[in-house]
Amino acid sequence: MTERIKTLKNFITEKKHHALRTDKLPLEGLDSDAPWNASEKGMGIYLKSMLATQDPIFLPGERIAVTRSTRFTRPDVKVNTDAHRPEKGWVCNICPDYSYPIDRGLLGVKADIEAAKKRLPHRAEYADVLLDVCDSILDFAERYRAEAEKLGLNEIAERLSRVPAYAPKSYADALQSLRIIHFCLWIGGNHHVVLGRFDQYMYKYLISDLSSGRLDREEALELTEEFFLSCNKDSDLYAGLQQGDNGQSLVIGGCDENGNDVYNLLSELVLEASEELCVIDPKINLRVNGNTPAERYERASRLTLKGLGFPQYSNDDVVIPGLVRLGYDLKDARNYVVAACWEFIIPRVGMDVPNIGNVSLLGCVNTVIKEKLSNCPDLDSFLSEVSVEIKRRCAALEDIFRHIYFRPAPLMSILMDGGVDQLTDVSRLQTCKYHNYGVHGTGVAPAADSIAAVDALVFSGLMTAEQLNAALSANFEGYSQLRANMLTKLPHVGNNDDTADKYMRFLFERFAESLDGMTNAYGGIYRGGTGSANLYVGHAVEETATPDGRRAGDYLPANYSPSLGIKLNGPMSVIRSFTKPDLKKTINGGPLTLEFAAGTVRDDEGLVKLASLVRSFVMLGGHQLQLNVVNRDALLDARIHPEKYRNLIVRVWGWSGYFVELAPEFQEHIIKRTELTV
Repeated sequence: MTERIKTLKNFITEKKHHALRTDKLPLEGLDSDAPWNASEKGMGIYLKSMLATQDPIFLPGERIAVTRSTRFTRPDVKVNTDAHRPEKGWVCNICPDYSYPIDRGLLGVKADIEAAKKRLPHRAEYADVLLDVCDSILDFAERYRAEAEKLGLNEIAERLSRVPAYAPKSYADALQSLRIIHFCLWIGGNHHVVLGRFDQYMYKYLISDLSSGRLDREEALELTEEFFLSCNKDSDLYAGLQQGDNGQSLVIGGCDENGNDVYNLLSELVLEASEELCVIDPKINLRVNGNTPAERYERASRLTLKGLGFPQYSNDDVVIPGLVRLGYDLKDARNYVVAACWEFIIPRVGMDVPNIGNVSLLGCVNTVIKEKLSNCPDLDSFLSEVSVEIKRRCAALEDIFRHIYFRPAPLMSILMDGGVDQLTDVSRLQTCKYHNYGVHGTGVAPAADSIAAVDALVFSGLMTAEQLNAALSANFEGYSQLRANMLTKLPHVGNNDDTADKYMRFLFERFAESLDGMTNAYGGIYRGGTGSANLYVGHAVEETATPDGRRAGDYLPANYSPSLGIKLNGPMSVIRSFTKPDLKKTINGGPLTLEFAAGTVRDDEGLVKLASLVRSFVMLGGHQLQLNVVNRDALLDARIHPEKYRNLIVRVWGWSGYFVELAPEFQEHIIKRTELTV
């Protein structure tokens, strides 16, 4: 890391730029009662007004400009609708085509809009909205250029005289253009928008510079690191459910539309930049397959050893066929990226809502235990009732999400299919090729463990359904030995025990079958997945004690992982258990999440073992994997002395954040997760 990058990183991580923020409010057009406020024209004015509040700020030594200057949270936009509003009605958690405005330049984009306006005169008013959006961004960039020139920042001023108006002439130009477009999306309300296949759409600019001698590798790394730092400047102003949950995810590696491996030099620079910087953004996702070389896993594992909680791995051998099974064209499936957390989405042509709802699989099992178990004469009848409950909960989603609403998003529409060509706003979901809904299936491990317990205790004759429910209703008060036996002597998912693992397969098969045939109002389908988001806390609060030994309110495992508090036989046993289901059927995403004790993987031998473990997961047919290297003692001390651990990074659910900035319940969950050894 160069001294310039060290200085810039310290300035940002020490939050010195926060002192430069003001409380300036939007200058025009944001009256919450304005009738046009959520119209197409109104949302164009919204972006213009938000950009108008931004005073040009330049941090010490930076070469890639744009830093948010206001500290106020975004004003809301009044919407008169009873429809369900994912992401509070803002178009988020999709992957736009950044290459279009970067490669074409905004003046080229304006020319395309003018041509579409002549071709589609009935959409002339919307064309004018898009033209105004382009002008707002160009005006914003010009204010930055003029201030840079005034301050003698000649390199930045010269660059901003080219981009984003024109196509970039260099890698630095392209990074500057991307920074501006990404910033404008966020400040215009479309945060939680991922960066997509960064190593693909930026690669031509890098290679051109390297080939011509304008850059060498170290200079290219420095620019990449500076762009990554820019992702950490303003993210605290766009928080999701927790600070760090901001959706700044990018994907490297994978294949092209013909199936050829496209991992390249920029992919390497991404890993190197992340390893050197050790900051939470952007979150890195690495696409792999059965032919991925061992050294690539070892290179990526160095980030894991840093405690970053990424890269998150996605297995093309499972994901691509799974998406094709759901109706995605092979070419598009091969171009998939990862959404804000883990969901699989398609750049430019995908307006999927990948996290619209959820089904608690543990809740399904627990409901049947409490309400139906006494009337089930055998295991098959019990499993039949569980199937009915899963299907009932899935079917209910169709009514809940029959009508959904998104605010118009003119800038996002420019970057998505149909926005310019058809002059149609992306908020009208049907304009994009794909408009499917993703549903999380949560708590599968304790659900499967609970079925195994019912089988072992009730249907073997050791106790009656009434006796079991009495123990559960008492939250195991007076049943301590029974609970101890449940935790230690009964089968559990994660120990490569077919008795428990077969019930996990059963649950996911019923989940996928229950969603098959369901459609939304736009003709899209429902995709089941293995993720949990923050529901490992939310769903846990709703559930009483369960037959796996879990007490009422105890947390569920994060994502697709073993239950908390059980003894595991080691990471390979966990991997063998969690690769048994046919994960192509539940391909909305949701990683197996493993926690490793920091002291067991600190040297080169540990790194090789960790990389080998990841490769085994892929070869066995796992779909998605994320690893966390944690130090329990440090986490406990950080709760007492947060000032000493300001930069301690942990993987939370589908994203990495600073441990001391998390809410107490999420800190507690991370501490409770099992630490494995390799």
